[in-house]
Amino acid sequence: MEGDIFSGLGNGTPADGKVVQTFQKSFGQVQDILDQNRVLINEINQNHESKAPDNLTRNVGLIRELNNNIRRVVNLYADLSSSFTRSVESSSEDELAGAMSSDGKASQKRIRSG
Repeated sequence: MEGDIFSGLGNGTPADGKVVQTFQKSFGQVQDILDQNRVLINEINQNHESKAPDNLTRNVGLIRELNNNIRRVVNLYADLSSSFTRSVESSSEDELAGAMSSDGKASQKRIRSG
């Protein structure tokens, strides 16, 4: 399930829920585009096999659409990567801040990962 992928992220704050929702939304968009690409590729292959001039001409537009879709997927993954990095860095900073005492000295509390 999608929720299981992100179950270990963050520390349970409302912001973490928003991060998970953003990831799920982005992965949903990626999946929709990839499904669309599968249909485009099938049509491109059929047109190519037919060797009909009109179909081959139509492939030019279909291949452009496919390339644009691939570009959109790359951009979505780049945005996801940045969001994930920011989320992990923010979570690490929060854990580090929690390990410091009010006088700025490190407490004896040990932070365990995982």
